[in-house]
Amino acid sequence: MKKFNGKYRIKSSRLPGWDYGRDGIYFVTICTKDRRHYFGNIRNGVMNLSDIGEIANTCWLAIPNHFPFVVLHNHMVMPNHVHGLIEIAKNDSHNTVETQNFASLLQKPKTSQPSSYKNKFGPQSRNLSSIIRGFKIGVTKNARYIQPDFKWQSRFHDHIVRNENSYYRIKNYIINNPINWDSDEFNR
Repeated sequence: MKKFNGKYRIKSSRLPGWDYGRDGIYFVTICTKDRRHYFGNIRNGVMNLSDIGEIANTCWLAIPNHFPFVVLHNHMVMPNHVHGLIEIAKNDSHNTVETQNFASLLQKPKTSQPSSYKNKFGPQSRNLSSIIRGFKIGVTKNARYIQPDFKWQSRFHDHIVRNENSYYRIKNYIINNPINWDSDEFNR
Protein backbone atom coordinates (compact mmCIF):
# COMPACT_ATOMS: atom_id res chain seq x y z
CA MET A 1 0.00 0.00 0.00
CA LYS A 2 1.35 3.44 -0.91
CA LYS A 3 1.67 6.39 1.44
CA PHE A 4 0.51 9.95 0.76
CA ASN A 5 1.63 12.68 3.17
CA GLY A 6 2.88 9.96 5.51
CA LYS A 7 -0.47 8.10 5.58
CA TYR A 8 -1.45 4.87 3.89
CA ARG A 9 -3.86 5.27 0.99
CA ILE A 10 -6.31 2.67 -0.18
CA LYS A 11 -6.03 2.09 -3.91
CA SER A 12 -9.07 3.34 -5.82
CA SER A 13 -11.56 0.68 -6.85
CA ARG A 14 -12.58 2.74 -9.90
CA LEU A 15 -11.52 1.55 -13.35
CA PRO A 16 -8.37 3.52 -14.26
CA GLY A 17 -8.89 5.81 -17.23
CA TRP A 18 -12.68 5.48 -17.23
CA ASP A 19 -14.66 8.73 -17.10
CA TYR A 20 -17.46 8.03 -14.60
CA GLY A 21 -19.39 11.00 -15.96
CA ARG A 22 -19.79 9.25 -19.34
CA ASP A 23 -23.09 7.87 -20.51
CA GLY A 24 -23.56 4.29 -19.42
CA ILE A 25 -25.27 2.00 -16.96
CA TYR A 26 -23.56 1.38 -13.63
CA PHE A 27 -24.35 -1.25 -10.99
CA VAL A 28 -23.64 0.15 -7.54
CA THR A 29 -23.63 -1.32 -4.05
CA ILE A 30 -23.56 1.03 -1.07
CA CYS A 31 -23.12 -0.49 2.41
CA THR A 32 -23.76 0.83 5.89
CA LYS A 33 -20.83 1.21 8.28
CA ASP A 34 -19.92 -2.20 9.73
CA ARG A 35 -22.87 -3.53 7.71
CA ARG A 36 -25.31 -2.65 10.46
CA HIS A 37 -28.92 -3.49 9.70
CA TYR A 38 -30.49 -0.02 9.64
CA PHE A 39 -32.85 -0.51 6.69
CA GLY A 40 -35.15 -3.27 7.93
CA ASN A 41 -35.29 -7.04 7.76
CA ILE A 42 -36.17 -9.87 5.43
CA ARG A 43 -39.00 -12.27 6.23
CA ASN A 44 -39.98 -15.06 3.86
CA GLY A 45 -37.87 -13.60 1.06
CA VAL A 46 -39.49 -10.16 1.30
CA MET A 47 -37.68 -6.98 2.37
CA ASN A 48 -39.57 -5.10 5.10
CA LEU A 49 -38.28 -1.54 5.27
CA SER A 50 -37.72 0.22 8.58
CA ASP A 51 -38.24 3.98 8.82
CA ILE A 52 -34.62 4.49 7.77
CA GLY A 53 -35.11 1.97 4.97
CA GLU A 54 -38.07 4.05 3.75
CA ILE A 55 -35.81 7.13 3.80
CA ALA A 56 -33.16 5.28 1.74
CA ASN A 57 -35.79 4.15 -0.76
CA THR A 58 -37.30 7.65 -1.06
CA CYS A 59 -33.86 9.26 -1.50
CA TRP A 60 -32.95 6.70 -4.16
CA LEU A 61 -36.11 7.42 -6.14
CA ALA A 62 -35.39 11.18 -5.83
CA ILE A 63 -31.96 10.95 -7.50
CA PRO A 64 -33.29 12.09 -10.93
CA ASN A 65 -34.80 15.19 -9.25
CA HIS A 66 -31.27 16.29 -8.35
CA PHE A 67 -29.48 14.80 -11.36
CA PRO A 68 -31.84 15.16 -14.35
CA PHE A 69 -29.44 13.23 -16.61
CA VAL A 70 -29.91 10.07 -14.50
CA VAL A 71 -32.31 7.26 -15.35
CA LEU A 72 -32.93 4.75 -12.57
CA HIS A 73 -33.34 1.09 -13.35
CA ASN A 74 -33.87 -1.66 -10.75
CA HIS A 75 -32.82 -1.12 -7.17
CA MET A 76 -33.25 -2.87 -3.84
CA VAL A 77 -32.83 -1.57 -0.32
CA MET A 78 -31.55 -4.47 1.76
CA PRO A 79 -31.05 -4.59 5.57
CA ASN A 80 -27.50 -3.19 5.40
CA HIS A 81 -26.91 -2.10 1.81
CA VAL A 82 -28.51 -0.70 -1.33
CA HIS A 83 -28.07 -2.16 -4.82
CA GLY A 84 -29.06 -0.22 -7.90
CA LEU A 85 -28.63 0.24 -11.61
CA ILE A 86 -27.99 3.88 -12.50
CA GLU A 87 -27.90 5.11 -16.06
CA ILE A 88 -26.07 8.32 -16.85
CA ALA A 89 -27.70 9.65 -20.01
CA LYS A 90 -26.25 13.02 -20.95
CA ASN A 91 -26.19 12.05 -24.64
CA ASP A 92 -22.56 13.12 -25.09
CA SER A 93 -22.06 11.12 -28.25
CA HIS A 94 -18.74 12.56 -29.37
CA ASN A 95 -15.72 10.25 -29.29
CA THR A 96 -17.72 7.11 -28.40
CA VAL A 97 -18.59 3.79 -29.96
CA GLU A 98 -22.36 3.21 -29.69
CA THR A 99 -23.27 0.27 -27.46
CA GLN A 100 -27.07 0.61 -27.16
CA ASN A 101 -27.41 2.40 -23.81
CA PHE A 102 -24.66 0.39 -22.18
CA ALA A 103 -21.33 1.92 -21.23
CA SER A 104 -19.94 3.34 -24.44
CA LEU A 105 -16.33 2.55 -25.10
CA LEU A 106 -13.84 5.32 -25.76
CA GLN A 107 -12.69 5.34 -29.37
CA LYS A 108 -8.99 4.84 -29.93
CA PRO A 109 -7.22 8.08 -30.79
CA LYS A 110 -6.43 8.42 -34.49
CA THR A 111 -2.76 9.04 -33.62
CA SER A 112 -0.44 6.38 -32.29
CA GLN A 113 -0.12 8.23 -28.99
CA PRO A 114 -1.91 6.76 -25.96
CA SER A 115 -5.08 8.42 -24.71
CA SER A 116 -4.35 11.47 -22.58
CA TYR A 117 -7.37 10.94 -20.31
CA LYS A 118 -6.51 10.29 -16.68
CA ASN A 119 -8.67 10.52 -13.57
CA LYS A 120 -7.85 13.90 -12.06
CA PHE A 121 -8.75 15.77 -8.94
CA GLY A 122 -11.08 18.65 -9.64
CA PRO A 123 -14.77 19.42 -9.70
CA GLN A 124 -16.64 16.21 -8.99
CA SER A 125 -20.11 16.86 -10.29
CA ARG A 126 -22.28 15.19 -12.89
CA ASN A 127 -20.52 11.86 -12.38
CA LEU A 128 -21.26 8.60 -10.55
CA SER A 129 -19.42 9.61 -7.38
CA SER A 130 -21.36 12.88 -7.08
CA ILE A 131 -24.65 11.00 -7.52
CA ILE A 132 -23.77 8.49 -4.79
CA ARG A 133 -22.43 11.26 -2.53
CA GLY A 134 -25.72 13.18 -2.87
CA PHE A 135 -27.75 10.04 -2.13
CA LYS A 136 -25.67 9.22 0.95
CA ILE A 137 -25.94 12.79 2.28
CA GLY A 138 -29.73 12.79 1.86
CA VAL A 139 -30.14 9.48 3.67
CA THR A 140 -27.69 10.39 6.45
CA LYS A 141 -29.25 13.78 7.15
CA ASN A 142 -32.72 12.28 7.59
CA ALA A 143 -31.71 8.96 9.16
CA ARG A 144 -29.88 10.70 12.01
CA TYR A 145 -33.18 12.11 13.28
CA ILE A 146 -34.15 8.49 13.97
CA GLN A 147 -30.75 6.90 14.67
CA PRO A 148 -28.10 9.51 15.59
CA ASP A 149 -25.20 7.09 15.01
CA PHE A 150 -26.22 6.16 11.43
CA LYS A 151 -23.18 5.92 9.13
CA TRP A 152 -22.30 4.65 5.68
CA GLN A 153 -19.22 2.70 4.71
CA SER A 154 -16.85 5.30 3.27
CA ARG A 155 -16.69 3.83 -0.23
CA PHE A 156 -19.06 2.14 -2.65
CA HIS A 157 -18.69 -0.65 -5.18
CA ASP A 158 -19.44 -0.12 -8.86
CA HIS A 159 -19.52 -2.24 -11.98
CA ILE A 160 -19.75 -0.78 -15.48
CA VAL A 161 -22.47 -2.64 -17.37
CA ARG A 162 -21.00 -3.47 -20.78
CA ASN A 163 -23.65 -5.59 -22.49
CA GLU A 164 -27.20 -6.86 -22.40
CA ASN A 165 -26.33 -10.23 -20.82
CA SER A 166 -24.56 -8.49 -17.94
CA TYR A 167 -27.47 -6.08 -17.53
CA TYR A 168 -30.07 -8.86 -17.22
CA ARG A 169 -27.85 -10.95 -14.91
CA ILE A 170 -27.44 -7.96 -12.56
CA LYS A 171 -31.12 -7.01 -12.81
CA ASN A 172 -32.12 -10.55 -11.77
CA TYR A 173 -29.57 -10.50 -8.96
CA ILE A 174 -31.11 -7.27 -7.59
CA ILE A 175 -34.68 -8.56 -7.88
CA ASN A 176 -33.84 -11.88 -6.22
CA ASN A 177 -31.55 -10.46 -3.53
CA PRO A 178 -34.16 -10.71 -0.71
CA ILE A 179 -34.93 -14.34 -1.64
CA ASN A 180 -31.22 -15.19 -1.54
CA TRP A 181 -30.45 -13.20 1.61
CA ASP A 182 -29.44 -16.22 3.69
CA SER A 183 -26.51 -16.92 1.34
CA ASP A 184 -25.71 -13.25 0.53
CA GLU A 185 -22.13 -12.10 1.18
CA PHE A 186 -23.49 -8.88 2.75
CA ASN A 187 -25.62 -10.80 5.30
CA ARG A 188 -23.58 -10.37 8.50
